[in-house]
Amino acid sequence: MPSPERPRQFASDNWAGICPEVAAALAEASAGHAPGYGADAWTAEAVRLIREVFETECDVFFVFNGTAANSLAVAAMCGPYESVLCHEHAHLVTDECGAPGFFAHGTTLKGLAGPLGKVLPAAVTDAALRRRDVHHPKVAALSLTQSTELGTVYTPDEIAALGVVAREQDLWLHMDGARFANALASLGVAPRQLTWQAGVDVLSFGGTKNGMPFGEALVFFDSELARDFAFRRKQGGQLASKTRFLAAPWVALLRDGAWLRHAASANARAAELERGLRAVPGVEVLYVREANAVFATMPPALLAGLRARGWQFYTDVGPDGAARLMGSWDTTEEDVAAFLHDATSLARA
Repeated sequence: MPSPERPRQFASDNWAGICPEVAAALAEASAGHAPGYGADAWTAEAVRLIREVFETECDVFFVFNGTAANSLAVAAMCGPYESVLCHEHAHLVTDECGAPGFFAHGTTLKGLAGPLGKVLPAAVTDAALRRRDVHHPKVAALSLTQSTELGTVYTPDEIAALGVVAREQDLWLHMDGARFANALASLGVAPRQLTWQAGVDVLSFGGTKNGMPFGEALVFFDSELARDFAFRRKQGGQLASKTRFLAAPWVALLRDGAWLRHAASANARAAELERGLRAVPGVEVLYVREANAVFATMPPALLAGLRARGWQFYTDVGPDGAARLMGSWDTTEEDVAAFLHDATSLARA
């Protein structure tokens, strides 16, 4: 059981509980019997709402987690002799334990350097053209993380520019949207502007980090890419027999905009944390905070002191050994104030 003094932490938005809307939907979905394997009303409604959100027809598949969503998307885009370009800090490269290559049976990843966690068009072009001989994996896809692993956000124009390059080089364009809601809440644009209108072929649409207990949605904007995906999902162990429990949370969050409200709240708490940390002696905030992640370097004594007071956070997620502090859907202003109070008092001791 968590300590009552520290009911919420800044380590990860994965640590947060289930939001009230989702809890109610799961209870409602559990109230009786329903057909299995996606033939239920909850799944149909979730698919309808996702199509409504993106203002287009698309193929939607629910899976259990982000690793499966990203890895099965890679498998749909690539053959065993092909490769995917992504940022060097992308989750695909650093945190999927080789799952893309496992699901895609030989597909490899190529990490590209880029400022603020973003891939640049010139780097994509260079990587796609550098080697095209039979001794090197054929580049088949580009994957973008939105928001990025460093807490920054691709603008619609930036994605569109990468979409142009992807088409020029005959690459599929995938978006790892584990925190897509946070990026959208930050930018205040229509979902279509960050996805299919900018050239994205498939989106790993994240829900777990935004108030769900589990479950991501793979959204295919290119129907040809999704043609046999139902079989791939089943073979990969990601077809839930009680699919309604993956779909019901989506209905709960999408039908009245709760997904964006929760994401905006997480972003706002991260913004408060960023502002407060800039005033703490010895702390340097890194990068540009645009979503719900704050990266900051701190003296070792301050890091140790915060942990001694019960605060938990990671220092091995991004580069530079910085502390990563995440706002979650349920983070409160009081949580932020308590952390900043402890950080300030320790820094000035």
